[in-house]
Amino acid sequence: MAISPKVYTWLCGFFAALGSVTFGYDLGIIASVLPSEDFLATTGNPDATAQGLIVGCLLLGAFASNIYVGSLADAVGRRRAILAGCVVFLIGGSIQAAAQNIHYMYGGRFLAGMGIGMLAMLAPLYQAEIAHPSIRGRLTTLQQFMLGIGALIASFIGYACFHGLTGQAQWRVPLGIQLLPAVPLAFFILLLPESPRFLAMKGRNDEALHVLARLHAHGDIHDPFVVSEHREILAQVRFEQQETRDAWTQLFMVKSNFRRLVLGIAIQFSIQMTGVSVIQYYAPRIFESIGIDTSTTLGLQSGNSVIALIGEGLCIWYIDRLGRRKPFIWGNALSGLTFVIGTIIIAVFPAEKNNQSASRAFVAMTWLFNLVFSSCCGPLSWAIPVETFNSATRAKATAITSSAAWISNFMIAQITPIAFDHVGWKFYLVFAVCGFSNALFFWAFLPETKGIPLEEVDAYFSSVPLFIPGSKVYVPDGKTREEEMRQGKVIVPEGAEVDEALDEKSVKSEKGQIEHIA
Repeated sequence: MAISPKVYTWLCGFFAALGSVTFGYDLGIIASVLPSEDFLATTGNPDATAQGLIVGCLLLGAFASNIYVGSLADAVGRRRAILAGCVVFLIGGSIQAAAQNIHYMYGGRFLAGMGIGMLAMLAPLYQAEIAHPSIRGRLTTLQQFMLGIGALIASFIGYACFHGLTGQAQWRVPLGIQLLPAVPLAFFILLLPESPRFLAMKGRNDEALHVLARLHAHGDIHDPFVVSEHREILAQVRFEQQETRDAWTQLFMVKSNFRRLVLGIAIQFSIQMTGVSVIQYYAPRIFESIGIDTSTTLGLQSGNSVIALIGEGLCIWYIDRLGRRKPFIWGNALSGLTFVIGTIIIAVFPAEKNNQSASRAFVAMTWLFNLVFSSCCGPLSWAIPVETFNSATRAKATAITSSAAWISNFMIAQITPIAFDHVGWKFYLVFAVCGFSNALFFWAFLPETKGIPLEEVDAYFSSVPLFIPGSKVYVPDGKTREEEMRQGKVIVPEGAEVDEALDEKSVKSEKGQIEHIA
């Protein structure tokens, strides 16, 4: 019996997210590599600044990749760009595993970061462009779920190698294992269907129709939903082609586009200001300040990774039910609360007091933070930006928002060791405050985007007010819009050319459709 179209589409998105396993693994494994005595000897016993740069080179590489990855995805397609990301990552990962001095690590981490940056941006982009509106959130949040799987694998492998191996194998083996998830992705990504929206942008309309049918109707090109979606995509592409300005100019000169761009950048910066990367990169040092040794910390991190995976699974389950806005706001507020409590514990009960109850309470707060972050914040930071732009600007816009994630991540990686040396536990106050300020900002300015077809987001953001509270924004369930499309109701941008085969009664302009915005 054939699997349902939505399951098939979800499986395509799941496979495309394999690159995020490398993302999560590479971010997580460095915490168990840095304490290795042989690694420190091989890299010349780097000081705190040099260790921060080893961590940060991955992020700088990811940032650098976003300079070109949007244009690359629009030029060669989403699948080939993912393949290129795999190749770059495999080269960088191999250099890390074979490192002979600290300069190998710098170069290998930078190249691996370029590959990771490409894959982290391209996977949710591809997922959003192949998904039904009603399951788009479940696809795009797979990015963080697969990242969680990578981090979980890294925590167990890091713990096992730190305790079970000695010498060079203690750090070369875990760094070499990071290559494995990218291999099947590189070999098989071209077997997946290309993004139908990319095909339409390139004028390959018949191919786009057949891909939509393959994704959404068991290959039936006459399915009403497929026909309606195909016509909407073509109408949107024709409308975008009437715009003489290039995509970069549109992003910065069109008020609605610039608003979305600022929101996407703010979302990615806010994620780092929750403090997640501080815990991820410097867990041994953080737990040492409360009296927990490195060996125990690495074990606790394994438990932390399991909790993160549970949270990410919860996000996949609820995102297309509860939406994006409210969970993201509450997630930021609760993450700030956990940092408030954790900061009090570490200030009142430092390591020299050897208070076991305080140590356990601090660990509980970090685990609670991770559950909240993984279920409400992390996955949505990748899911929201890719569903807020039109086809002409989506790849380039998400490259910019992703670059904000990497540069802010790099900033935290660099300043954290220095902050620990100079102000100690007081550094956590930054994240305690930012959790609440993040929540306030997004309460004021972040609209709901659940279930809105990608071809209708332009009209949505042109109509929804800048200040959200009190505006009575209502977004219908994604299944409702899908049912309308199955009935042949096509929505096209006002002023766009309409397919001659369409019945005029079945066509609505977007201006008239966005009646649910008060």
